[in-house]
Amino acid sequence: MLNIVLFGPPGAGKGTQTKKIINKYNLVSLATGDLLRTQIAKQTPLGIEAKILMDKGELVPDEMVIGMIKHQIEEHKNEASGFVFDGFPRTTKQAEALDAFLAACGYSINKMVALEVGKELLVSRLIGRGLDSGRPDDQDMKIIEHRIEVYNISTAPVKEFYLKQNKFYSVHGVGEVEEVFNRICEAIEK
Repeated sequence: MLNIVLFGPPGAGKGTQTKKIINKYNLVSLATGDLLRTQIAKQTPLGIEAKILMDKGELVPDEMVIGMIKHQIEEHKNEASGFVFDGFPRTTKQAEALDAFLAACGYSINKMVALEVGKELLVSRLIGRGLDSGRPDDQDMKIIEHRIEVYNISTAPVKEFYLKQNKFYSVHGVGEVEEVFNRICEAIEK
């Protein structure tokens, strides 16, 4: 089973690349942002709480996200040849919980592929996405700046977790979609 963490700051292109990865490698996408937005659309208690946090650019609490991911893994584990985790884990605690849960299922993370993109381009991409999608968290410069700051403080350290396991691969995330995808495939197939 191939299990990949696609990693990077908001606007790095994880969503775009996840679609290509799942098609090429027959993986199930576990994109926490999409899962949370589904809960928001359904106006579940989780969705209501998540929306308040997400609209401020904050992270949803670990316990909520971990529970949601565990449920999705259980639900889809017999459908494909693995998972691509997009936007998860966002904290070292989440990475530890994911490793423990996967180990209990007889699986593990094979690779963490990190899309590296500079801040100016991230901001530009998020503003553009906000115009297209209508997402409020992608339209407010203060929220965008805060999301990038939260990523740098809380999420970027997850790289070290996978680096220590020799599973971390850095990929230059700038260029045409196909160029970046080819770099990702090289990292996956190493």
